[in-house]
Amino acid sequence: MLGLIGQDLAIRNINCNFAREKHVGAIQWDSKEMEYMSQEGYDKLVAELHQMESVELPQVREAIAEARDKGDLSENFEYHAAKREQGRLLSRIRFKQRVLANARVIDTSKLSDGTVQLLSKVEMTNMANNNKMTYTMASPHEANIREGKISIKSPIGEALLGKKEGDVVEVRVPAGLLKLRIEHIER
Repeated sequence: MLGLIGQDLAIRNINCNFAREKHVGAIQWDSKEMEYMSQEGYDKLVAELHQMESVELPQVREAIAEARDKGDLSENFEYHAAKREQGRLLSRIRFKQRVLANARVIDTSKLSDGTVQLLSKVEMTNMANNNKMTYTMASPHEANIREGKISIKSPIGEALLGKKEGDVVEVRVPAGLLKLRIEHIER
């Protein structure tokens, strides 16, 4: 079994080979694998990955080394807890690396204004209670309801994609059927 440093290097090597092949065109890419996102979302993922690799991973390595120095590893709770944390962290790092390897940044200047699409800001009205709401369509990795960003892969996001101002969409959500009228779309 590879040690922590060996696993980390293997992950980077796999990612580098994966990215190199992608740019050369050796692999046919399925559009389902591509992750379209804003420049802001891409930069945020890069910063999170850098934080994990340069700050969190060295801290976990240090915790493992300290726990290992305490003696018998078979009954060393601190060692096992640190190893579990290492596994979780390496899993999160691999996930972010895969997302970034498949990421495509959207050039917002080339988006049309007429229909709902990724990065569109949509003002809509709930037909049941005339409540107005405004959301920005975002990639699943950028979605954050507190910031007013909903995923294009959510039920509401999927229902809105491709629609125009004035269209009424019906969306099945856990609370029942939701009827929304699109009032305004902007880029």
